[in-house]
Amino acid sequence: MPTDAQLLRLAARVGRRLLGARLRLATAESCTGGWIAKALTDVAGSSQWFERGYVTYSNAAKQRDLGVRTATLARAGAVSRAAVREMARGALRAAHTDLAVAVSGIAGPDGGSRAKPVGTVWFATAVRRGRSLKVTASRGQFRGDREAVRRKSVARALELVLARIPAR
Repeated sequence: MPTDAQLLRLAARVGRRLLGARLRLATAESCTGGWIAKALTDVAGSSQWFERGYVTYSNAAKQRDLGVRTATLARAGAVSRAAVREMARGALRAAHTDLAVAVSGIAGPDGGSRAKPVGTVWFATAVRRGRSLKVTASRGQFRGDREAVRRKSVARALELVLARIPAR
């Protein structure tokens, strides 16, 4: 499980890469409850590359703040590839940034099902380059208690952002 110091180092790497690429980032978080934004803003100077974060814990907030469609939530649920893709797109659009990361999952200890057990977390990134928009999504399955699932999710989200920052 990543420590606070490891998350800070990872967030600092994200910041250096964003700054070097002259990109700004937005976050759209559900199960992490703003922890990704907290990790990023723990880095001194983060206002140069971090625009804003959305904590959209409820489905209503996902719809209102990020434009996640009612039909998506009804068909696939909030913890799904479709929902996080729409969350990432919505954060990018609302924040007017170049890059966004979105996370939605089941941190536990309850709330899981056979199809979506506790520890299931979906991630998406949206990257705008000129007029093109690329959205990618992936699923994680983490073990541990609620804090462990959330902490591992923050680390994975930061790693995904690093991987999406174009090389200079």
